[in-house]
Order: sequence, then structure tokens, then C-alpha cells
Amino acid sequence: MTLLPHLAARLYGVPLAIHRPKLDVILAVLGPRIGLADLAAPSGFTPPVRPASTQTTKVAVIPIYGTLVRRTVGLEAESGLTSYAGLAAQLDAALASPDVAAILLDVDSPGGESGGVFDLADRIRAASSIKPVWAVANDMAFSAAYALASAASKVFVSRTGGVGSIGVIAMHVDQSEKDAQDGVRYTAVFAGDRKNDLNPHEPISNEAHAFLKGEVNRVYGLFVETVARNRGIEASAVRDTEAGLFFGQAAVAIGLADAIGTFDDALAQLCESVSPPPKLAASHSGLFSNLQMESSMNDRTDPAAPDRLAADPAGSSSQPAAATAMTVADAIEVAQTCTLAGRTDLIAGFLEAKASPAKVRSQLLAAQAEASPEIVSRISPDAAAYTAASNPLLDAAKQLAAKSASLKKEI
Repeated sequence: MTLLPHLAARLYGVPLAIHRPKLDVILAVLGPRIGLADLAAPSGFTPPVRPASTQTTKVAVIPIYGTLVRRTVGLEAESGLTSYAGLAAQLDAALASPDVAAILLDVDSPGGESGGVFDLADRIRAASSIKPVWAVANDMAFSAAYALASAASKVFVSRTGGVGSIGVIAMHVDQSEKDAQDGVRYTAVFAGDRKNDLNPHEPISNEAHAFLKGEVNRVYGLFVETVARNRGIEASAVRDTEAGLFFGQAAVAIGLADAIGTFDDALAQLCESVSPPPKLAASHSGLFSNLQMESSMNDRTDPAAPDRLAADPAGSSSQPAAATAMTVADAIEVAQTCTLAGRTDLIAGFLEAKASPAKVRSQLLAAQAEASPEIVSRISPDAAAYTAASNPLLDAAKQLAAKSASLKKEI
């Protein structure tokens, strides 16, 4: 087996944002590769296989699985590592793709190296201002993995999933006693008092311990500030978690997650949030464009609130009703206009008040302007199939108009 002593420099004497039990597993897996045979992995261990990013409809799913490292050169096969550089490339590709409307981070990771994690978290936060970026703890988003998930605009956690472990840890291995047992003695020749700090072949000095502790505290401060900013909570509240783990509803209650849900729940809701609203059929949208245009040219009434309009559809409280009888064509146009505006409940009132089609258009648009930015049609997609002869609303309008005309003749 080829020894990889350079791996030790990435595991010992450096701050790590990782869940402690997972760190022990990594040390067991990589122990033989860094010259620590006693840390060999248990028999039958198989490194996990992780899928690449996928795209579902208009949502790009980016998996954040396994132990996180700055780069994975020479390490991919060791324990299912994922690199910040690789995740950044997937994020950039999703942002650049015109076929991607939103991004979902599928997180199942205990964390990993602190180097590079906060830069990627900042990129994720910036990306969420361009396209929606959500995250789901499916089932684990601990330490560095949570730093990334917290940068999403919405965080889901499954009922059995957990988030947190907002803390930093550094390890130092002292092999001096083992070296003595093996009959090996290392001598370091160096210049600069701090150059030999954290030498694994000597007990850690007080100065080296203080330096390592100071670096752990510095990275911890970055971690706390990142989470507090991303989640919109006080830094003191983040520190008060004491790097604890929070599962399910407890994660939502403390403010580290927004909702309970599975990966499928998060994906479905994100897809729905970026789906375009249903559009009006061409003929109906054209009719409404004419309605808005004619209303702007016929601004003869004061705006009325929707509730006031329902009580007095023709505006008779402020203006007298039309004195002339309605024609059948006018009655049909009034009924069609109310139907397109989704206010069929106002048809009878407008017809009884003999309101002109122009006045009806003006009243409906003015009322809708107060309630919402646009009038939304509630006509079913097959509404075009109805004809004046088969539409009960129009039939009623014709009968009412005809009755009005007959009464006028009798008078």
C-alpha cells in the first residue's frame, strides 16, 4: 500500500468543521494510508457511492454527500468525499443554464474541512438572489454541511434528519511514546520558534496548544457569523447551541430550519414555486386587453372597493341609473365582462341597474386595481366552447333585457 503522509496534514493540527463521530471513522479509514496502522478500518467497509447532480423539470438538484474537503485530488476513492470546488462548479453551471429555474441542495453530510467552506457558503447565498436556492437535510447537515445549507433561502429537515454541530475541532496526535517503543527517534532541526509546532513526534507544547486553540476560535467565529447572517438570527443564539445537534421539529423551533419535509416534499414545493401561473386563452386575453384600453379611455366613474361594488354594482349610490332600456347585445356584453373578471355574482345587479358595458368595465377594473395588481380570469380552459345560445348566464341576461324592453313598451 502506498503511504500518503500528506493526508495527515489535512487531518491533524488544522481546524475541522466536522461531526466528531465521523472524524473517528475517517481516521479509521485513512489510518493505514498515513502511517497509523492501528486506525485501520473495520473489515467489510465499503466507501459509499454518491450520484452526480441531476435536473428534475426546471430544478437542478446538487448532492452534498459524504465528507467535505476543499479539493479531492487523490482522495475520491477513500471515503466518498465531496469537494467544495466541485460543488461550486455545479452551482455555477446551474446558474448559467437557461433550463434551470431553481436549485435544490440535497444534503447528507457530517461536514469536513473548514478551508473553503465559507467562501462556498457566500457563493450559495449570492446565487439565491439570482435563482431560488433551497436545501434539505436528507438526513444529515452537520457542521460544514450546515454552513452550506444555511446559505439557502429555505431549509427543510426530514422528521429523522438533523442539523447543527456548529463548532470547530482540531486534533493533534502525539506519537512520541509509540516512536520510543518502535526504537525510532525523530530530531527536528528548524529556525523560527513556531516552525516545529504540532510536531506529531513530540508532545504538544503550551505555545503550540495556544496557537491551535486560537485558530479554532477564529474559524468558529467565522462559522457563527455565517450562520447568524444566513439564518437572520443573533450570533449569541448560534453560540448558545454549543455545537449541539437538532433533529426534526427541534431544528425548526430553534431557527436552524424552516420546515419539516422529505427530499420529495422540498422538490415538489420548489417546482411548484417556480411554475408559471396559468395563462388566459388568446381570445380571452385579447378581450381583456380591449377591456382595459376602453376603460382608460372611458374613465367616468370613481374607483370603488370590491365590497362596495358588490353591494352597489352599478354605482347607483353616487350616480343615477341609466334611463334607457338595455339592448340584448349590451346585456350579453355585460355578462361576458363579469364572467371574464370572475365576478359572475355581479351580473344580476348590473342588469337590474341597466349599467352600460363601458361603465361595467370601468367599475370592475377600478375595483380590481384596489384588490390586486391584475385581474385574473377564472374561466375554465374550455370556456371558449360555450356559445351565446348555450351559456345559462347569457340566456338569463337576454331574458332580463327582453323583459325590460317589454315593460318599457307597455309604459
